[in-house]
Amino acid sequence: MPMIGNDIQSHYRILVCRGDRRPYADLYAFNLQDIIPPFPLPLRSGDTEPIIDLQTLLNEVYEIYGYDLVVDYSQQSVPALSETDATWADALLQEKGVR
Repeated sequence: MPMIGNDIQSHYRILVCRGDRRPYADLYAFNLQDIIPPFPLPLRSGDTEPIIDLQTLLNEVYEIYGYDLVVDYSQQSVPALSETDATWADALLQEKGVR
């Protein structure tokens, strides 16, 4: 999605647009090594917006469904990571005892 005047470089983005503020939106940019930032989920005008903590939700799904038992962490990621991110990921996986 094109964004005017956006020079933010990031691996991932969450774009939150409220119906009453279109075409303006809030951008939550983050990289692989960052925690996913919590963001408000727009509802109807006047409703209290819940804060979505996507990082916690993903961590819980990972734990509940045992992805650490299914994913082969000895393999390199596809698509390949940059050298910096690959070094970071390798260190993290070694710290977690899965590589």
